[in-house]
Amino acid sequence: MGQVTSLFARKVVGVAGNAIDARMVLASVGVDIDAEWDPKHMLDDEEYYGMIELMAEQMDITSLPLIVGEAMRPDEYGALGLAWKAAPNLLGSFSRVARYWRLWTSVTQYELEDTDRGMLFVQRREGPRRLGMRISIEATTASGVSLSRQVSPRPFSPIEVTFQHPAPKTIAHHEAYFGCPVHFGADKDAMLLSHQSLAEPNVLGDEGITRFLDSHLDQELAQIDDTPALQTQTKGEIARALSEGLPKMADIARRLGLSARSFHRRLAEQGLSFQTLTEETRREIAIAMLHEDRYALSEIAFLTGYSEQSAFNRAFKRWMGVTPATYRKSL
Repeated sequence: MGQVTSLFARKVVGVAGNAIDARMVLASVGVDIDAEWDPKHMLDDEEYYGMIELMAEQMDITSLPLIVGEAMRPDEYGALGLAWKAAPNLLGSFSRVARYWRLWTSVTQYELEDTDRGMLFVQRREGPRRLGMRISIEATTASGVSLSRQVSPRPFSPIEVTFQHPAPKTIAHHEAYFGCPVHFGADKDAMLLSHQSLAEPNVLGDEGITRFLDSHLDQELAQIDDTPALQTQTKGEIARALSEGLPKMADIARRLGLSARSFHRRLAEQGLSFQTLTEETRREIAIAMLHEDRYALSEIAFLTGYSEQSAFNRAFKRWMGVTPATYRKSL
């Protein structure tokens, strides 16, 4: 079970106004409506999704994520929000999110992917696409656009926005808010951002403040890390990347929101090796897939990052002392 900051819950309830029983809805996730706002107060993600679904019983929530996004302000995110504002340009702002996302959620991972058309800002979230999750994903995307508009010197809109889940009953509100085509039922939850808009200097960009805030955020990030989490997250990202070939450490670091240097240092501090974790992940995936008759040996080789089955056979024999075919026959 993951966690999200209670800031999101308060914002979602706050923008709904009198359409819901705000006190009752917040109480459903253990938040006192009269208590001081604290972004570090975390909520279980499933309870948060349930809270949104409770609101859906009291009001039409089609436009709710857009209203929530519009209401978000950088200062409400603490040091991370200040780092967003102080970054030299929007690319720097989005890079901070990709690097420090774990400070306010363990549910969603954020990545930047460079393409010929522009930069993709991707959010990855596991689990069934229940209504609460769909609204949360849309609100997160809307927040990214709102925060960009608050720091950009020029009018800002993505090139396009995509969501994996089905479209609501109307998408007119979404296209009007984002100012670009919005596609549902896509292969990822993402915004495509132009290189030109990302290079525009932020109105409050300050290199000195950025360095100070990055140092502060690095310290906060170190405080929430532990060996099992780092090891599990690293192996999970390696597993996702293997079908595209053997992953590089810098690419996995980026997926985890870390610089390559920080990633290497943290692995070393905890007695871990990227090469060893990669090898363990490949072995574990191979063994699991060999238990399933529907996977051919050539498919398993490909999905564990080997370009040739012969290389996979040699690696597996080194791990287990027998070839993959012999191992499968013994099951």
